Amino acid sequence: MKVQTWEQVAARKRKAVLDSIPAEWIIPDHLMPPATQDDVTTFPETSGWFTAEELAITNAEALELLPKLASGEIKSETVTRAFCKRAAAAHQLTNCLSETCFDRGLETARKLDEHLARTGKPLGPLHGLPVSLKDNFHLAGLDATVGFVSHVGSPASEDATLAELLQTKAGAVFYVKTNVPTAMMMAETVNNVMGRTVNPLNRRLTPGGSSGGEAALLAFRGSPLGVGTDIGGSLRIPAACTGLFTLRPSFGRFPTLGCRSGMPGQEAVQSVNGPLARTLGDLEVYCRAVVGAEPWTDVDPRCLPIPWRLSPDLALPNSSSSSTKKLKFAVMWDDGMALPTPPVARALRQTAAALAAAGHELVEWSSRDQAEGLDLLNRMFVADGGRAIRDEIAQTGEPWFLPEMQAYAAATELGTRDLWRLHADRQAYQKRHLDRWNAAGVDGLLCPTTPYAGVENGKFRHVGYTGVYNVLDQSCISFPTGIRVDAALDKALDMASYQPMSEVDRMIQSEYHADAVNGMPINLQLIGRRLEEEKVVAMVKVVLDALS
Repeated sequence: MKVQTWEQVAARKRKAVLDSIPAEWIIPDHLMPPATQDDVTTFPETSGWFTAEELAITNAEALELLPKLASGEIKSETVTRAFCKRAAAAHQLTNCLSETCFDRGLETARKLDEHLARTGKPLGPLHGLPVSLKDNFHLAGLDATVGFVSHVGSPASEDATLAELLQTKAGAVFYVKTNVPTAMMMAETVNNVMGRTVNPLNRRLTPGGSSGGEAALLAFRGSPLGVGTDIGGSLRIPAACTGLFTLRPSFGRFPTLGCRSGMPGQEAVQSVNGPLARTLGDLEVYCRAVVGAEPWTDVDPRCLPIPWRLSPDLALPNSSSSSTKKLKFAVMWDDGMALPTPPVARALRQTAAALAAAGHELVEWSSRDQAEGLDLLNRMFVADGGRAIRDEIAQTGEPWFLPEMQAYAAATELGTRDLWRLHADRQAYQKRHLDRWNAAGVDGLLCPTTPYAGVENGKFRHVGYTGVYNVLDQSCISFPTGIRVDAALDKALDMASYQPMSEVDRMIQSEYHADAVNGMPINLQLIGRRLEEEKVVAMVKVVLDALS
């Protein structure tokens, strides 16, 4: 048999994914938006290709669909079929999928409808709801290439632990998996297998990475709820690029077994998974479903036995109590390495002002420790000398085609003693940060998620605002503020007079063009202590209430 080149293997995979879309879900040529059309999120409503029922279903939020699914008012098969069609359209317009399993989804949905009809009870809190998964979550019979050509044609034999929990205990329906960058180690979603995923809000912009396919699908409303992972910002960056909500939990809150890693065995900084959603309510219902299944009892020994807790001491929106607690927020205006671009800086100022006006206390947070945290992250990522990634690349000869991957190509492997020293440095850094947090007495830290409110494809430069909190393993939410880029207000800095903080800052500011990102949503990031997932959700409610 003739040995295939990496290009042939990749082309075969792309064709297989496209061929898996039924003919009735292929967009007719006369309806296909032109390549010059940036925003394709309007396509479902304007094309006339979707029925009124399909639009009503796919435009609904998860919390709107769940009670109808649980009562039998609407069938899971009907909902799943509508999201399959919209996901198929999303892929044709943004290249966001890595796998489809439409038949599996529809079969699961039919079984759930039969269960409800027979017992009168939903299977679980997500009964009948389609849920999309990032490519690295194993589903039996499907590849999990994580962007490597070498993994094409190696289907999983069983589902990942989280996937099994979501389907058998929560009642979720799986129908697609979504694209990632090579090894899931870049802030944009591009690889040699499936190619580049673009942002449906503006196809000249990136949806971020590494959960960028998931974010693109959600932003197009091809999924009501998605699951991604985060090791340096891989959930929060895509959420910020597309105006979604996401939670980066501390390690141990959600099960992580049975997933494919781009660097298997690397545990100096832990990868975690979490939801991507269009509303905070949808995000919270997912968290309650996963933690409510008590995964520490039987599915993942590394999960912590912590039920989903309430935070009654916070000043929650619409509270009738006059004694609700006012919060103390630290605000980090920049990370000392890269200034946020003008729209993000404006949104941060407006949000801080709104919190102050609502009676909350604000203090400034110095960025003095950020560079050290990012350095620790980068050192941990290449501690194996890049061998895990290099070995996969070498199997097929696929190219190292992006600058972000060069660190892995050039790295030198640490010995065991040096790795232990690195772990000791990480622990000392975590303790200094905890002491500083306690001395400040803050409830949460407000800062940018990224320097950007949208960035052109190929120009994402800096993960310092997110990666530091992976080293610290703190609970974080990236959330849309409701503020959008206004090209008239958010003009670029005068680079003739601006003194950049660093070379990466100079590149970010010089490449910022307000017209290119005009109208894009602006996210910020709220950080709590480690294992304070419930509290950061509640604090974001407070922030959004102040902004409203």
